[in-house]
Amino acid sequence: MCDVEGAQQLMSQTRVLCVENHPEHLGALKYMLETAGYEVTAATNGDQALHLLTTLDVDGVLVEYDLPDATGSAIRAEMKRIKPDVPVLLFDGIGSQTPFLLRFLDAYLQSPARLDSDLREVD
Repeated sequence: MCDVEGAQQLMSQTRVLCVENHPEHLGALKYMLETAGYEVTAATNGDQALHLLTTLDVDGVLVEYDLPDATGSAIRAEMKRIKPDVPVLLFDGIGSQTPFLLRFLDAYLQSPARLDSDLREVD
């Protein structure tokens, strides 16, 4: 069984790529994710996000559906082609659903099955 300090340490090592083209929304998402204990890397368009995905080790991705250079679904498809095991969650704007979206991502990234898999890789 994992103690609370160990779980917090693992969470703080979890990197999320957040893709949002509106700076005010990106700032809010980044703040919420960092407050939850994640390390956040930000991108403002699809090309930048794809470049970061190929150069960084990320555990999950949040992608705004309406990006200036592509649809989020096209970016998601390319991300899954590049790194099929990294979860990519699409969202459409910031609003009342945002806390639920972030809890959903958090629950997936911290799920026991995923945590066990990550711990086996460390051993």
